[in-house]
Amino acid sequence: MAQRRSNRQVQPQTGTDKAFGLALREIRTAKGLSQEGLAHEAGVDRSYVSLLERGLKSPTLRMVFKLAGILGVAAAELVGRTETVMGTRPPDPGSGFSR
Repeated sequence: MAQRRSNRQVQPQTGTDKAFGLALREIRTAKGLSQEGLAHEAGVDRSYVSLLERGLKSPTLRMVFKLAGILGVAAAELVGRTETVMGTRPPDPGSGFSR
């Protein structure tokens, strides 16, 4: 009997996806929120949050705004942290955060 393969494919990570995932995890853990809690608030499965954080999925722009809102940060902050992780945006010397 042939096994069924899933149509879902996990794409290899890119530098941007990996950096976004690291930034997302950093902010989420700083807020004391679990992957499960974030997923519940966003209306997605916990495994999707895990895939995002591991850089194996790319979020839509809508999801970036949704996640940022749940985390209590501006979408620009989430993207700015991503740029900082990638090394394309230096952190603010006063706060250590990207502006």
